[in-house]
Amino acid sequence: MKEPAGLSRDDGKRPDGVTLLPWAKDKPLAWDVTVPDTYADSHLADTATTAGAAADKAASNKVAKYRQIANNHIFVPVAIESAGTWNHQAVELVQELGRRMTAVTEDTREATYLF
Repeated sequence: MKEPAGLSRDDGKRPDGVTLLPWAKDKPLAWDVTVPDTYADSHLADTATTAGAAADKAASNKVAKYRQIANNHIFVPVAIESAGTWNHQAVELVQELGRRMTAVTEDTREATYLF
């Protein structure tokens, strides 16, 4: 079996990645990445007033899209706007990756270049 069970949605789509080992609470981590255009007409009114508005909206859409796998996985949407703003869940994920790498290597510089 190449993929773990329970990742595919009803329409056959699946997240971009998943850990093989449990991430937290005995559940593996699953993530899906999207890059919304900060300057698209559909986002411009929001992104002109609020930094990260397109990323936050895209992340919310991903959470709704993959709601059914949240029973068996910890799902994190990763949305990075074309202008560079990340949604807060993606930032928290990368910060946690940095903490875990530092804990293993004991090198405090380990997470310096993650952003």
